[in-house]
Amino acid sequence: MPANRYDAIIIGGGHNGLVTAAYLARAGRKVLVLERRHLLGGAAVSEQVFPGFTFSVFSYVVSLLRPEIIRDLDLPRHGLHILPLESTITPLPNGDYLAGWGDPDLTRREIARHSQKDADATIEFGRLMHHMAMAVRPILGMIPPDPTSLAPSDLAGLLKLGGHFRSLGPDRFHAMYKLMTMSSADYLDEWFEFDPLKATKSASGIIGTFLGPRSPGSAYVLLHHYMGEIDGAFRAWGFAKGGTGSISNAIGNAARAFGAVIRTEAPVAKVSVRAGRATGVVLESGEEIQASIVVSGLDPRRTFLDLVDGKDLPTELVDDVRRFKFRGSSGKVNLALSELPDFTCMPGRGPQHLGAFSISPSVDYLERAYDDAKHGEFSRRPYMDMIIPSMIDPGMAPPGRHVMSIFVQYAPYRLNGGWTDAKREAFGDAVVDTLSQYAPNLKGAILHRQVLTPPDIERMTGLSEGNIFQGELALQQLFFLRPSAAWSKYRTPIGGYYQCGAGTHPGGGIMGASGRLAALQILADL
Repeated sequence: MPANRYDAIIIGGGHNGLVTAAYLARAGRKVLVLERRHLLGGAAVSEQVFPGFTFSVFSYVVSLLRPEIIRDLDLPRHGLHILPLESTITPLPNGDYLAGWGDPDLTRREIARHSQKDADATIEFGRLMHHMAMAVRPILGMIPPDPTSLAPSDLAGLLKLGGHFRSLGPDRFHAMYKLMTMSSADYLDEWFEFDPLKATKSASGIIGTFLGPRSPGSAYVLLHHYMGEIDGAFRAWGFAKGGTGSISNAIGNAARAFGAVIRTEAPVAKVSVRAGRATGVVLESGEEIQASIVVSGLDPRRTFLDLVDGKDLPTELVDDVRRFKFRGSSGKVNLALSELPDFTCMPGRGPQHLGAFSISPSVDYLERAYDDAKHGEFSRRPYMDMIIPSMIDPGMAPPGRHVMSIFVQYAPYRLNGGWTDAKREAFGDAVVDTLSQYAPNLKGAILHRQVLTPPDIERMTGLSEGNIFQGELALQQLFFLRPSAAWSKYRTPIGGYYQCGAGTHPGGGIMGASGRLAALQILADL
């Protein structure tokens, strides 16, 4: 085989593309990964943005990474080390707080401080969500069957899926139906009365979506974030030592160990197609590389509208992709600090700094933040989820200094008048001003700050409209409809051209499931 010809070329060195590469290389295929940036990971990267301060620039926590991928690729041997996040603290405007700890008994006692009814309900709610997550888990490992196909594999998949739902029983099936159709706020109203508790939980239903807590469909996004685990610990969230880039690097190291070749600073201009079949790629430099299989880890818009000619695709697919909703709504603010933020609700240095802080004091607060975005403005009082990585992994900052990662909603991609430098800074000011109401020393502690809007995320990572999930997790964009009916099984209408990004089933987060399932489909086809 010529040196410039491969069995498979993976376009994009995001974590899903790297997972696909590792599985194909493990199966003995000659694989090349092409990444346009100077480092691997896509949105899961670690960078020293300011001298001495290392940030997980975009994605910043991990929970959804599939355990079978960790096992199959032996990622701990290749550098993966996940540290637990011990708590979630919600500061309240009255100077009090709501805390969720790693110890369930401590959490129940904390909730009982606000509502004994909610403390009692927490046990049953947690049990039900565990069952719902376990019900959905097999679907995460299933290649979506086409319900319109009579092919034996699709019929078998539909029978398997139907049998799975039938096995849930009527009570759990009804609970699943509610989670798939209701808003997170309405669903939680059936369980709890303490508003900050409902708000903090419902915030998981709006992450990465252009939905508010009262928008139908947000309850499923809440469930999506409940499906995580770390070392078998259900609903556990963690921080990868060295930042999320270490996850991508571990997967990349595994791929290399299996024989894959990885090139950075190698942007792909187009996929070469001849007689309806992919034959390789052309880089922006003009270099041509041949391959029997080409796999795009990019989002559906890039995969179908940018890399190939529309004349090689069915009109219905092109139309579906053009209608596919991205609607980036999340921003990120990364701060380098001279000292820890001192929260008035829990003053001083303590265990609270080893976990996350959630600015979600009420459901109305979240809904008002969404109202700003609906009308084309960034949220003046945004929802925020933040961690202080240097408290968990001291190597992220110089001694005595700290880094803070702040995930922010809402920052609509299509801002009234467009995003300018002045508006970006005003957005950063809104974040800092809001946080300073709870930690008054924050402003004076800021040494450097990086403010990222959806257009910034799009420019830096290639994610269309800066959507961190490569497309919203909306009901019409899930399972066999992700990204399009008849093309959800990682194939495309072009022979030998596949898709493996989070724009395919089962969706976004640092999960790797799309990359693994794409590799299994490719190997089955081969």
